[in-house]
Amino acid sequence: MYKAQITLSVPMGKRLIAKAIAALPDVKKALREGNILLKGGTTVSAVSEELIGSSLRVSGRITLRGTVSCNKNILTYPHSILVHKGEAQNVDSCLPQVVSEMRSSDIAVCGANLIDAHRRAAMMAGSPLGGAPGQIVSTLEAEGITTYIAVGLEKFAPCSLDDAILECGRKKIDTSMGMSVGLIPIPGRLISEIEALSILAHVRACVIGRGGIRGGEGSTTFVISGEKPEVEKILHLISTLLMVSESGVEESLNECSSGGPGCKTHLGCWYRNCLMKG
Repeated sequence: MYKAQITLSVPMGKRLIAKAIAALPDVKKALREGNILLKGGTTVSAVSEELIGSSLRVSGRITLRGTVSCNKNILTYPHSILVHKGEAQNVDSCLPQVVSEMRSSDIAVCGANLIDAHRRAAMMAGSPLGGAPGQIVSTLEAEGITTYIAVGLEKFAPCSLDDAILECGRKKIDTSMGMSVGLIPIPGRLISEIEALSILAHVRACVIGRGGIRGGEGSTTFVISGEKPEVEKILHLISTLLMVSESGVEESLNECSSGGPGCKTHLGCWYRNCLMKG
């Protein structure tokens, strides 16, 4: 048994997860013969880059300023796409119809903002009803569509998802750093860095530390163990990820700062409220 200690930053973890999902046999088959639905976000954008070489538009995000959105409408770039036999189609305007036509052999991939102590996942909803994605993510598994939740360990919280859902809510919050949000549960199969490492090589991963400084904030430190060639396979892969950047259409990564296109429907934002008072 050979052991190695590694540290993955948040961007490195996202790219590792993306590579693992792209390597799954059922995902490869759906890419060749069927459909893969990708619901946008930075981690799923990395999945899209691995599968078809294209980034996705990022809408909501969490930054130092809180839960904010893009600073302008960039609707020429898709947030959600359907990859049909390797060809991508923008499905932002027809998500419910697309989901209703998908088959059980098809695949969906989405991200999450929270994983609870029982490995249940949820996404934040800052737009009414969570926008089009918020109206379909909870129903994918009900339709029989295999759903992979691409989510880094920085999203883990030692809480109950039920408690978190009941505590928040777009219309419950009096004031918020950025838009107030609710949580929408997402049934599916979690793929975090732990699962990703075991997908990409025959290794076992154990978390031994979280967090860091000077760019290592949110990182996770692991001990990985297995046969030496398998561990070295991971070490080589990680060496290629050291300078990886955030995924997503570049223009969509710019956050709203003095009022964005979503202001009219976002609630509780103290930045917007200060502008209105001024």
